Amino acid sequence: MARRSNAVAPLREADTILAARRLNRAAGLLAGSVLADSAVEHYRGSFENPAMYAPLLSAAWSLAMSGHGVSDRRAGAHLVRDAAYLLAGVTGLIGTGFHVYNVTKRPGGVSWLNLFYGAPLGAPFALLLSGVLGFTAERVRDNQPGKAPRLLGLPAGRTTAALSALGLLGTVGEVGLLHFRGAYQNPAMFLPVTVPPVAAGLLGNVAAGPGGTDRWFTRWWLHLTAVLGIAGVGFHALGVSRNMGGWRNWSQNLLSGPPIPAPPSFTGLALAGLAALGLLQDHPDA
Repeated sequence: MARRSNAVAPLREADTILAARRLNRAAGLLAGSVLADSAVEHYRGSFENPAMYAPLLSAAWSLAMSGHGVSDRRAGAHLVRDAAYLLAGVTGLIGTGFHVYNVTKRPGGVSWLNLFYGAPLGAPFALLLSGVLGFTAERVRDNQPGKAPRLLGLPAGRTTAALSALGLLGTVGEVGLLHFRGAYQNPAMFLPVTVPPVAAGLLGNVAAGPGGTDRWFTRWWLHLTAVLGIAGVGFHALGVSRNMGGWRNWSQNLLSGPPIPAPPSFTGLALAGLAALGLLQDHPDA
C-alpha cells in the first residue's frame, strides 16, 4: 500500500505554499458547511439566543479568509487570516459547550432521545476544525524554505494527518448517531460510517509511519472519501424531496429533512489529509 521513494528533494518554498493553500481550501470547505448548516438549524430555533448568530458570522469570515488564502501565493502568515481562524476555533469550542448544555438541560438529561433531537454535538466541532486547519495552513506558509514545516514544535505533515483522522472519527460519530435515528432506511446510509473510518485509520498510519513513501492507496481512499462528501449532498437532497410535499414544501422540509450542507465536512477533512500526504511525500520529516 506504500512504496518507498528513491530520493527526497529539499522542500521548496513553492511546496509549502501549495500545501498551505490546500489546507486553506480544506478549512474553507468546513467553514462553508458550518455556515449553511448552522444557518438552517439556528433559523429553525428562531435564533432564540443571540449567541446563535456567532457561528454564522465566524464561519462566514473564516470562509472568506480561506478563499483569500487559496488565491494567495505568497509566503508568510497573514494576520487577518490568523485572526479569522482563531475566532473560528474559539467559537467552535464555545459552541460545543452550548450544545452540550442544550442536551443535558432537557428532561432526562443525556439520553438517546435528547441526543437524537437536541442540539447536534458535532456541529460546532466542525467550526473548531476549520479554525485549526486554517491556523495550520498559516504556520506551513510561514515556514523557512528548505526546512520541514512545524506546528507548535511538531511535524506539520504528521500533525495534520492526525488532526484529519480525529476529525473524521468525530464526524463519523455524529453521522452514525443521526443515521441510526433514521434506522438506516437507505443502504447508502452505511457508507459515511464505513468509508471515513478507514480513511481515519490510514491517516493514523501516515501520522505514525515513515515519511517519504508513496501512499497511493491512502491517497485513493481519501479521494473516495472526498467524493462521498459531495455525493452525500445529493442523497440528503433526495431525502428532503421524499418528505411530504417534496421541494414544493421546501421551507418546511429543509428544516425537518436531512441536513444538506453537512456531508461536505468529509470532503474538507479528506482534502486536509491529502495536503498532509503531499507534505510528507515532499519531505519525510514534515
